[in-house]
Amino acid sequence: MSTRVILDCDPGIDDALAIAFAIGHPGIEFTGITTVAGNVGLAKTTANALAVASFAGAPGVPVTAGCPAPLLRPALDAGHVHGESGLGGAVLPAPPHGPRDGHAIDFIIAEIAAAPGEITLVATGPLTNIALAVRREPRLPEWVRDFVIMGGSAGRGNVNPAAEYNIWADPEAAAIVFSAGWTVRMIGLDVTLRARATAAVQERMRSFGKLGSELMLPALAQYADSNDSTGEPPVHDVCAVVSVIEPSVFTYTPALVRVETTGTWTSGMTVTDFEATGSPNALVATDIDADKFWDVVLGTYGSLAGSMDQRP
Repeated sequence: MSTRVILDCDPGIDDALAIAFAIGHPGIEFTGITTVAGNVGLAKTTANALAVASFAGAPGVPVTAGCPAPLLRPALDAGHVHGESGLGGAVLPAPPHGPRDGHAIDFIIAEIAAAPGEITLVATGPLTNIALAVRREPRLPEWVRDFVIMGGSAGRGNVNPAAEYNIWADPEAAAIVFSAGWTVRMIGLDVTLRARATAAVQERMRSFGKLGSELMLPALAQYADSNDSTGEPPVHDVCAVVSVIEPSVFTYTPALVRVETTGTWTSGMTVTDFEATGSPNALVATDIDADKFWDVVLGTYGSLAGSMDQRP
């Protein structure tokens, strides 16, 4: 039985690879993609989501644009990491159509409300859309099947010593999300840094036809991740989608997570208390089986590549 997934994202190189994985895995039914400003501006994240979905053979997956800026802070981007377009060196064909009418917040609420207990919500960008969705519809945490984020860290950050980019980009939104009454499955930076596209992984990608040669390899070649000086960049956002369909890849520990919004040096920190006396609000990934991760990911990409290369 397939797992229905809505992916809220900000493509972004690793978001693009996460979209391709979700399209390629037979156990995922892609209900929709919603976009938010983050790695690049909203117009580019939306265009990239459409282009990747179409390129990977799923032009019918609905893409709905969301928030163009954080709740309270100035708009920002990480073009210095993901390239001017957001997809590094990858240049994909223009998609056949634009995004759906309406707003991501309304799409998320409507789809989940129509199928309570059936849809897993995955967020791999700043949490602006999700925060506004739970503010508008406080029952959303009761209705989702599961809620997974790539964001935060139980250790050090990548924007400042304390904060990971997705949380740092909109800490006020993240604070709302972590206090919304659901259990956040947090796949944080300290774990995703171990999911690296090594030289051996990239060599496998060379066998994936145009999926490898036109998307994966040129994107990764210009992925200037601040935690990579080896040419083996981590694929952070893919981890969140893999966790939905292969949860045994990760080890989790319950924790109480609070988001720092006012610290001079620690804004955006996910303060992770594994020994809290109160009720935990998160299951925090604390380990990854990297070999199993890449077995799942490369197997899925290989199947997707085969189907893509069979199309005219």
